[in-house]
Order: sequence, then structure tokens, then C-alpha cells
Amino acid sequence: MANTPVSVAGIASAVRSGEVSAVEVLERHLAAIDARESDIHAFNLVTADAARATAARVDADVAAGRDPGPLAGVPIALKDNLCTRGVPTTCSSRILEGWRPPYDATVVRRLAAAGAVFVGKTNLDEFAMGSSTENSAFGVTLNPLDTSRVAGGSSGGSAAAVAASFAAASLGSDTGGSIRQPAALCGIVGVKPTYGTVSRYGLVAFASSLDQIGPFTNDVRDASIVLEAISGHDPLDSTSIPRGPVTTTEVLDRGVAGLRVGRIVDLPGGSDPEVEQRLAEAFDALRAAGATIVDVELPSMKFGLTAYYLIAPAEASSNLARYDGVRYGMRVDAPDTNAMYGATRAAGFGDEVKRRIMLGTYALSAGYFDAYYGKALKVRRLIHDDFDRAYAQADVLLTPTSPIVAFPVGAKVDDPLSMYLCDVFTIPTNLAGHPAMSVPFGTGADGLPVGVQVLAPTLGEPVMFQVAAELERAATR
Repeated sequence: MANTPVSVAGIASAVRSGEVSAVEVLERHLAAIDARESDIHAFNLVTADAARATAARVDADVAAGRDPGPLAGVPIALKDNLCTRGVPTTCSSRILEGWRPPYDATVVRRLAAAGAVFVGKTNLDEFAMGSSTENSAFGVTLNPLDTSRVAGGSSGGSAAAVAASFAAASLGSDTGGSIRQPAALCGIVGVKPTYGTVSRYGLVAFASSLDQIGPFTNDVRDASIVLEAISGHDPLDSTSIPRGPVTTTEVLDRGVAGLRVGRIVDLPGGSDPEVEQRLAEAFDALRAAGATIVDVELPSMKFGLTAYYLIAPAEASSNLARYDGVRYGMRVDAPDTNAMYGATRAAGFGDEVKRRIMLGTYALSAGYFDAYYGKALKVRRLIHDDFDRAYAQADVLLTPTSPIVAFPVGAKVDDPLSMYLCDVFTIPTNLAGHPAMSVPFGTGADGLPVGVQVLAPTLGEPVMFQVAAELERAATR
């Protein structure tokens, strides 16, 4: 197994050609899990037996001359808020203890049809609410590059699984940066597609107008391959865009000559000096490759964090009302129904989830709706319009993904505002519904990775990947 390929593209090609078996590929990844999972805690559940059965079926297809699909034999990890039929799906919350969905999420079905092998369900901040995966009911996920540091969040388990070579790729969900920020902190690629490009059917909802599913991989080409496999219209999702899968792989080698790359002159401050330096170097690299750097303004961007922390909790307070102890999951017995509701939720939800439910419920309450939620929606529109004006001048925009590198475990748990500020550069894109991705670009404090974020307009994935691929080439020279 020494020569077993490690990339998504390499594994799929080798398995489809019969050069290596899917079982061999899987066993190498399961060995990596056995060696380090106890130190990192990327997974809530490792599905080794089911994975071995799937890998054997892929090998049987190859032996019979059948094409298993573009992801043949590729080990993939799934964030534990994606429904998997008959497999526990917890959202890292006690309140969903024992729940086994009766169906698969659309992205799970699409990956399976493409020949992927699922290795397990990854840890996350409870119900995807957090930026460090310290809010999980099942323990913290640590950064594989430095286990004294967080892996980011909320998809920290998915990011750590790829960074630790537990899986060749993984899926996460991104409501305000929950794919891009952990990708940056773990030194890998993370993609949030245009809202509606990837079906949300089977994703346990946090904030329905913001949530989007996307891939983590070790390089840009692998991210493109996985995104192509999971994207495309789904009639089961009423917000799904009626168009075919995203096609980005064909643009990766085009370079950036002639493209306009926007530099946001009124970008919120507070980033580490090393992070700002890496961003400056990214602009220099793109300029040297033939792109034109143009200055743009996004005056409403500084209000993104405030608007998000009214809109997202408001939607969460509605979505999470379904967890009441009646139909599924945890139930705490009590003398009457209302008391049972309260006792179940008090025991089942963690502190951060309770904080956001209360904030959202308050923002939606009579007498405060217009002053808080209604005003936040107006700010969201301003942000969208500012992005439109910026994209009239530039094909893509560049920002840091995170203002800081991976921070020590426990450093921000008692300061929610400081934790929320980790998403200052990622949140505006969710509010606008646009695509964005994080690409590793050098290191910052303590030698930890820095991610540069490439942002593009609605359905601008091709040009986004085109620029990301050039950044990747520059970073590895």
C-alpha cells in the first residue's frame, strides 16, 4: 500500500483502472484513523464495517468491467448533521441521541452513486453553532497540525479528518464560514458554493436561508471534482437552482491573465500582521500571473456580523423548535407536556445553542421584530447590493479567510464576541448567497497555516476556482 495515491483524483483514477483496490485505499485510511483519532477526535462515529462492504462492492464493479463512478473508492467523511439512513446522526447534540434517519441526504446519495466510500460521521459544534468545535456535546476536535489548538468550526471534525489523512475528502456545512474558517485553520481547501447550487435536503437545518453544503479537500482540483459530484438541481429542495452540476475542473489550468481581482479598501481591521502580509503576497502573486488588481469598496461589510447574529439565531429558534422530546431523540419525563418540553430542551441543548435560541426568539418577539430582525434583513440587502457594485468592477474579491491562525483550545470559550469575530470575513458571503472558498497560502504566527478567501458573484464558481488554482500554484512554488 506504500504507493497508494492520496488525492481524490489519484485514488479514483487508480481504483477505476484496477491499479489499486478500493479496499487497499480504505485500509490505509482506517489505519490512519486508528493511529491518531484518539488524539484528535475528528469523528463522532467511524463506520469501518460499512465502509469495507462498500469498498468491496467498488472493487467488484471494477473487476466486472463496470465503472463505479468519478469518486471510485475515495474515502469521504460526512459532517454529523447530514442525514445517513440507519446511521446515527446527532448534530453533536444530546437532544438527538439515538436518532437514526430513515433516509439519506441528497449529497450522500450523490456521493454514493459516484462510488465514494463513507468512513464516518464527523464532530461539529452543536447544531453547527460555533467557530471552534468546542461546543460539541461529545468533546473538542483538535487541530491535527498542533493538538493544543482548535480545528475551527463548526465543521472542525470534517476539516481535521482531511488534514489528518483520515479521509481524502469530507463534506461540511457553511452558515457563516463553517467550511472556510476550519479549512484555513487546518491548512486545506474548503468551498462554500452559491446558495442553491448544492441540495440542502437531508441537512439538519441551522439557518435555512444561509446554510450550504460544500467539500473539504487537500487541493483545489479535488475540491472541484467533489463539488461537481454533489451539485445540480434537486426537486426535493425548494431552494435548489434549476440547473445542472457546477463544472469547474476544466478552468483550473487557464491562469488569471486578464482577470480583475478586487482588493477591498474598507475591509474590517483586526487581522494578525502575518495574515495581512499573506494577503498582500496573494495579490502580488496574482498580479505577477497577469491579473489586474482593482480597489473596491464594501461599506456595509462591517455590519455583516451584527446582521448575521440576528438573522441566523432567529431562523435557528424556529428550526430547533421541532426538538421537543415528542417525536424522536432525547426525552426527559415530567408531570405534563409543557414541563417535558422544558426539561428535555434544558438537558438536551448545550449553552451556545440555548444562547442563540434565546437571542433569536427575542429578535422575533412582538414589539421587537421590526427593530431587530426586520432591520437585519435590510442590512442584508445593503450587503448584497454592495457586493453587486463591487463585482461590476472585479471578477473576484480576495480577503483573509480568518483574521487569525488556529488559537489555543479554551482561549475564547468565555468570550462569545471574540469567538464570533473569527467569522468577520466569511459571514457577508453567506448573507449575499454568493460562493467563496479558502485556499492555503503560507503560514502565520507559530508557523500555522493562513487561508486566503476567494469570493465570486452568484454562480461564479468557475472564475473562483480559476483564481484559487493560480493561488495554489503560487503558494507551492
